[in-house]
Amino acid sequence: MIRKLAPTCIAAAEIDGMTIHSLLGEQRNSGKARAVKPGDSKLEKEWTLVEYLLIDEMSMIGLTLLAKLNRIIYAAKHTDPQVPFGGVNVIFFGDYLQYRPVYDVPLHTDFTLPVKSKWNKIATEKQIQQRVGRSLILQINCVVKLTPQMRTEDPRYLQLLERLRHGECNYDDYELLLTRVVGQSSVPLLSDSPWNKAPILVFRNEVRTKLNNKAGKPIEDRALIKKLLELSDSKTEHPPGLLPLVPGMPVILTENIAIQLGLINGVNGIFWQLVYQEDSMSTDIISKNFPRMHDMSIDLCTPW
Repeated sequence: MIRKLAPTCIAAAEIDGMTIHSLLGEQRNSGKARAVKPGDSKLEKEWTLVEYLLIDEMSMIGLTLLAKLNRIIYAAKHTDPQVPFGGVNVIFFGDYLQYRPVYDVPLHTDFTLPVKSKWNKIATEKQIQQRVGRSLILQINCVVKLTPQMRTEDPRYLQLLERLRHGECNYDDYELLLTRVVGQSSVPLLSDSPWNKAPILVFRNEVRTKLNNKAGKPIEDRALIKKLLELSDSKTEHPPGLLPLVPGMPVILTENIAIQLGLINGVNGIFWQLVYQEDSMSTDIISKNFPRMHDMSIDLCTPW
């Protein structure tokens, strides 16, 4: 049996897996680790048949988190703590030079460097666990390096990426990147397709509300409009007091609803119906087939 894990919800949904923090039974950076007790039948059942563990996006996993995962597995497997991951075969996927872990140290951290060695101080428990995680990484006995680039067929852009990876970009690369900046002569008007449907990112709620009001269809009851617009963000949990909802409008999920179904933070969807009661839902608009994450678009029936 193989178990698939990833550090983020989007990465976990891509591989039909779950997040490492969900497995550990903790919130990210909460500091509250899952209690591991001998004879934990639930934990043992979760890992009884697991022989292979696949971990994606390894760059975002820190040494502290890896050490926690190791403790969970060897406790569940009832093995010697000296046996890495309780004897489970672990396969890491990813690139060390991608996103760094949050509030943790990367897997490639070298504690032998002078800047990392503080022999005049007693190591904390966290520092000890980080070294445990590093020792686990150093026991990797097989590495497969994928060299052909499969994500882009543009040779000029690929050359830029190769130089960027090694910190060797030149002025020609800079000029190429400038062609993608909105406002350049090569970019069409924002009122033209597809720019007129592009999501707009702003820094202030006031600007966001004005843009939404401009795009929405006004209602006729002026008294209702006045009352809604006077509501402060603190009373509405930051959405505007007047929230235009039009069937067919694009929406973006801002929280994780169901990782296994791909309903996760950041996924695009289509608003079809506002449901106040479960029995009032129209079955005609419910999509039974959720497309893969590559489409990044789902038909969404939104309960309120």
